[in-house]
Amino acid sequence: MTNTTDTIFGKIIRREIPADIVYEDDLALAFRDVNPQAPTHILIIPKKPIVRLSESSQEDTALMGHLLMTVKQVAEQENLSNGYRVVINNGADGGQTVDHLHLHLLAIALWVGHQDKNAVKCNYTLGSKSCTVVA
Repeated sequence: MTNTTDTIFGKIIRREIPADIVYEDDLALAFRDVNPQAPTHILIIPKKPIVRLSESSQEDTALMGHLLMTVKQVAEQENLSNGYRVVINNGADGGQTVDHLHLHLLAIALWVGHQDKNAVKCNYTLGSKSCTVVA
């Protein structure tokens, strides 16, 4: 088993390298992906070192539920009311590139501030972008 405390995520948890952290509690940490695959791409990780989902155990059941509820909380915080995807890559053949369990929160909508205090909602689809002002 790989020592997940030596991964980039372990270093983020210990604050040895910077991250754009959007949520933290005693069990989990959420931060923006530095190589986003969607306009909103946030990683949710357990602070407990678990290499991958397939290496979790029955004793991790409550933590796994907590991670999903953290996704929900972060999605609400990010105003993703129109929907989002949650992805877990498991192992090399599943596309996992960091040996520390992590959930990807992805959404094609991005809310950004607007000068007149309204919000601008942008939707991205296959290289195109359309934005509308929402009062």
